[in-house]
Amino acid sequence: SGAGLNNGQWHSVSLSIKRNRISVRVDNDVTSSAHAIMPLQIYSDVFYFGGCPSSGNISECNTSFGGFQGCMRLISIGDKAVDMISIQQNGFGNFSDLQIDLCGITDRCLPNYCEHGGECSQSWNSFHCNCANTGYKGATCHYPIYEQSCEAYKHRGNTSGFYNIDSDGSGPLGPFLVYCNMTDATWTVIQHNSTNLTRVKSANRENPHTVFFKYSASLDQLQATINLADHCEQELAYYCKKSRLFDKSDGMPLTWWIGRSNETHTYWGGSVPAVQKCACGLEGSCIDSQHYCNCDADRDEWTNDTGFLSYKDHLPVTEIVITDTDRPNSEAAYKLGPLLCRGDRTFWNSASFNTEASYLHFPTFHGELSADVSFFFKTTASSGVFLENLGIQDFIRIELQSPSEVVFSFDVGNGPSEIIVQSRHSLNDNQWHYVKAERNLKEASLQIDQLPQRSHSAPPDGHIRLQLNSQLFVGGTASRQKGFLGCIRSLRLNGMALDLEERAKITPGVEPGCPGHCSSYGNLCHNGGKCREKYSGFSCDCTFSAYAGPFCKKEISAYFWTGTSVTYNFQEYYTLPKNSSSHASSFYADMTLTREAITFAFRTIRTPSLLLYVSSFYKEYLSVILTRNGDLQVRYKLDSHQDPDVFSISFKSMADGQLQHVKITREEEVLFVEVNQKERMKFILSSGTDFNAIKSLTLGKILENSDVDEETMKANSQGFVGCLSSVQFNHIAPLKAALHQSSSAPVIVKGRFTESNCGTLTGADSTSSETTHSFADHSGPIDEGKPLANAIRSDSAIIGGVIAVVIFILLCITAIAIRIYKKKGMYSKNEAKGSENEDSAESALKSELSMQNTANENQKEYFF
Repeated sequence: SGAGLNNGQWHSVSLSIKRNRISVRVDNDVTSSAHAIMPLQIYSDVFYFGGCPSSGNISECNTSFGGFQGCMRLISIGDKAVDMISIQQNGFGNFSDLQIDLCGITDRCLPNYCEHGGECSQSWNSFHCNCANTGYKGATCHYPIYEQSCEAYKHRGNTSGFYNIDSDGSGPLGPFLVYCNMTDATWTVIQHNSTNLTRVKSANRENPHTVFFKYSASLDQLQATINLADHCEQELAYYCKKSRLFDKSDGMPLTWWIGRSNETHTYWGGSVPAVQKCACGLEGSCIDSQHYCNCDADRDEWTNDTGFLSYKDHLPVTEIVITDTDRPNSEAAYKLGPLLCRGDRTFWNSASFNTEASYLHFPTFHGELSADVSFFFKTTASSGVFLENLGIQDFIRIELQSPSEVVFSFDVGNGPSEIIVQSRHSLNDNQWHYVKAERNLKEASLQIDQLPQRSHSAPPDGHIRLQLNSQLFVGGTASRQKGFLGCIRSLRLNGMALDLEERAKITPGVEPGCPGHCSSYGNLCHNGGKCREKYSGFSCDCTFSAYAGPFCKKEISAYFWTGTSVTYNFQEYYTLPKNSSSHASSFYADMTLTREAITFAFRTIRTPSLLLYVSSFYKEYLSVILTRNGDLQVRYKLDSHQDPDVFSISFKSMADGQLQHVKITREEEVLFVEVNQKERMKFILSSGTDFNAIKSLTLGKILENSDVDEETMKANSQGFVGCLSSVQFNHIAPLKAALHQSSSAPVIVKGRFTESNCGTLTGADSTSSETTHSFADHSGPIDEGKPLANAIRSDSAIIGGVIAVVIFILLCITAIAIRIYKKKGMYSKNEAKGSENEDSAESALKSELSMQNTANENQKEYFF
């Protein structure tokens, strides 16, 4: 009977035994009863409350349960109350380990030491915290389970996506969801509730149009995120037609915005605080030189003042107020972008300690009930103190005790205690290592890198407060002994980051910053990417990789259509005189290969197909083809006087529309071929070991006259139709060079050629279905026959230029007429549909702006 009886509250119990019936009632609830078939023999001379005596042979008192721990009162047997004072005076009954006339229950959950909303439960001796759905972990829900920034996620190897971040770590602010855009720089994107273009009419000072922006995080969380970032910005676009930002007569603002601290601001995107100007006013490019904003020209046509707000103390925009759209033909529109923050200025904040006597000191660390410390270190020294803070008796210290041991020691009044974590590998290897130490009322713990966490339980009913009063010493001790030699980075105490670099600037023996990040993070650069050192962190150089992205993991893929050809020229061809073979050999000697490393992926359903072809000035070549039955063939001809070596790989048809990965490596006469990371097959070449004077590499269709074998010619008849991805030939990435073109890339593309995604799309639909999410969209078809570098010039260029100018003039006249017609039709259509949603309003405004721009263009005169 009863429920939740261990909640520390008083409960009433009534037990009645009569012959063969037993009844129990708890808290005046419904009585529970039981009946016995035979009459019960009841002994009522001695009653035991709370348990059985620990001494003596008491046969009638026997229980498998432990003794009762708690309080009892108002005990009565029959109708007679039990006098506990008489028992205490040994006048009536016996007792042991009993406090009479006092209820000494300790409520272990009052106060509640479970942090961040953790749910407290208790036993007689201790309390427990349920941290589910809090975003925190540990015995008291103190330590965050999420990283403090997108930068931290990036350097765990994560790619772009949605993540929870906890900007103040174990501080009072909770985690929230953001989008992390992992480019070369790391951007945190925080959305709000009104990102669409909004049009405004009929607003004045008496009846202003006011809009409030609600973000996916609280203002305190936003402030913590902004404070962490290296840079923050927010784009504010303001469109106007006879709607001013400032009243020229009295200088009063007619439209303004309000920032995080509830202050009014009258500068606009691209400008700076404390000046009532827009970007054009600073640049001197406003449409009316008498004003500092385009909108203040007060013209009866659409214009705008648009730009990025980037003063961190004022961000984000929380409110916009518009008061000048009530005049005839007056209108405005605004659009506020998400809050964008770049980097994490604490993640790479570091200091180098050059002598054992050097240290940094900070104010006293306050972590009386809960304390957590985390940082990175790297060193070549065998020992040294990372940090220390002292009190009269209490202290806290973390040190490298030996090349493979880190010790966390402390005293809160119960005597010194220490936790040791030992690594199987040396920690003084000049690599970054992560340390996390935590101490709370229930336990203390220490973790190094990804090693198992070591923890010690706190003594029951011991001292619980860590009382410190000295300065916090980092990199050394107050005695200037056992100092640390090396680097400490990203030091956080209870979620607050310490600015090591700023303090190091004014401290002898300590230097701000710490080079050498590639030794620890270089493994994040994949697929041949090279790690490059930066003052704050590192970057991956993907120049010689077939991949792109911050860690060279983004596949570069393209869809090839019938007749598409991509040619990468290794060197120009120079006509040499006859009987000068020795001279030719020396001339092209730098392009003679004895080894190749080739990787690529493809998907197609067409056979036969030419996947890759490498030509030589000496009629030597390498071709990789799919045969008619879908087998992969590698054909090497390294002797122009012999037939090519042919090596076939027959698993199943590789023209099944699935993505196939191919890796080909050659070391002189030994050839290895690996398909889909399965068995590596070995072949031996008979036609030679030197690939002399290589000329070009072709993907798709060979367009020039080539002396190749019959099977390669058949495969080349269609070229390749399908998707090619991540093509690498030694240090050359021809597909990447073609798609991410530069003026120096020796690549020529002919035919229809479109950036795609081989991993998710199939067939011709790959181009139409592709969507690229980035700040700048570089996808799209490359013009047919367009040379990307080293274009061949001829004497006909001048004639062609004249013809091109004439055609261009005719096309311009035609395009303007068509554009006016289409824009009128689009505008009429948008007007008829009305404002079904915010997107239609934005489209209508864009159409109106386009019509206005077209009309303005028609009023101009051109001289050819």
